[in-house]
Amino acid sequence: MKDLGRVHVEAFLEMMSAERGAAANTLSSYEHDLDALRSFLNGKSIRLTEAGSADLSGYLASLAEQGFKPSSQARRLAAMRQFYKFLYAEGLRTDDPTGILDAPKKGRALPKTMGIDEVGRLLEQAETEAHDPAPGQLLRLRMLALLELLYATGMRVSELVSLPARVLDQEGRFLMIRGKGSKERLVPLSQSAIAALKLYGRMLVAENAATGKPEESPWLFPAASKEGYLPRQVFARDLKNLAIRTGLTPSMISPHVMRHAFASHLLANGADLRVVQELLGHSDISTTQIYTHVLEERLQQLVQTHHPLAKQAKKQE
Repeated sequence: MKDLGRVHVEAFLEMMSAERGAAANTLSSYEHDLDALRSFLNGKSIRLTEAGSADLSGYLASLAEQGFKPSSQARRLAAMRQFYKFLYAEGLRTDDPTGILDAPKKGRALPKTMGIDEVGRLLEQAETEAHDPAPGQLLRLRMLALLELLYATGMRVSELVSLPARVLDQEGRFLMIRGKGSKERLVPLSQSAIAALKLYGRMLVAENAATGKPEESPWLFPAASKEGYLPRQVFARDLKNLAIRTGLTPSMISPHVMRHAFASHLLANGADLRVVQELLGHSDISTTQIYTHVLEERLQQLVQTHHPLAKQAKKQE
């Protein structure tokens, strides 16, 4: 009998795209992970659609033996859970073999972040370079706008580089961002981000007019790429080069680190965890809770500063 595993994987991916609005990167990860599982099971003459809990547990064990990190194992287990739930819901199986599987234990590493002073130095360097009228000023103004928007909103880099050009036409201090799964969220802009955006926008329009481009790009940060906007890898590279010119360690700085800095600095200055969750676009509060170490430090400082017994101890010293 023909193995229909691949056919069911394609049907699963189509469902995830059409019904759940899964992003292209998510679909690609699911496809890769399920193909790897199917290959493992084929090597044991087991069909993907007929695998039992023991078979899937053996697959996870093989990943551990190959040196896969717990986070990578957990990602593959998540893909398996979604797939077998789909088969069960479609009546293609009478059970869910992933129901009794335990997620691999993993420690949650604290994200890399930057201090407020470091972010300030980076923004100051970008602003100084942006106001240099030498050739290439548009690119320097673009970098300043990118950094100001990133630190003001905590956007994912993919959300940032793909902002539409109509952002330049809006008035007010809020920006609508389309995030994962096409979900939209409203984020506030700082005065410096608004100013940097306007400066960049004016020069972009002026340069387009000077070069006589026949039509305007629909993107805020246009580029000669397949998508038509600035590739996130190019922004990451330019950011590291800016870090070097600022005198900072480039390996410690990336667009994602800037996003972490946005969240950490908000929490350290009194923001509520739920508010930060909304601004970051996290669907689950547990994802945002990786920053609780910041909250713990702030709460400890509050107690030491304001608790009556702590005050009394300081007087006795």
